[in-house]
Amino acid sequence: MANMPKRVKFRKSQRGKMKGNATRGNTVAFGEYGLQTLVASWISAKQIEAGRVAASHFLRREGRLFIRIFPHKPISAKPLEVRMGSGKGEPEFWAAVVKPGTVMFEVSGVDLPTAKKCLARVAHKMPVRCRFVERRHAVA
Repeated sequence: MANMPKRVKFRKSQRGKMKGNATRGNTVAFGEYGLQTLVASWISAKQIEAGRVAASHFLRREGRLFIRIFPHKPISAKPLEVRMGSGKGEPEFWAAVVKPGTVMFEVSGVDLPTAKKCLARVAHKMPVRCRFVERRHAVA
């Protein structure tokens, strides 16, 4: 089953604005390599799950996958061929709001070519343009 919050304060939310770049979650923190978004978008729980399945199938229990985004936002929709008015539609699916620069997936425990191939497969499942990033190690 797709990811969704255990409980929320409000069943329906407004659409909101996705302006600016990501200031949090924009660096590789847990793994060695990451997949970073280049545009702002909503990413549905099904798309996140498709990326997880593609990565875990490719890695075959070698290395570790980290998912850095979670679908907190309920997206509502009205049924087809329903007249205008009569209130807001029911929640249809859950989505994660990502801004440019957000690191969505991370991989550790594998070499560079394997990580690139793995995250390229994940990027194909995503509705946004992505790029491959490496962890920046602090120079001591």
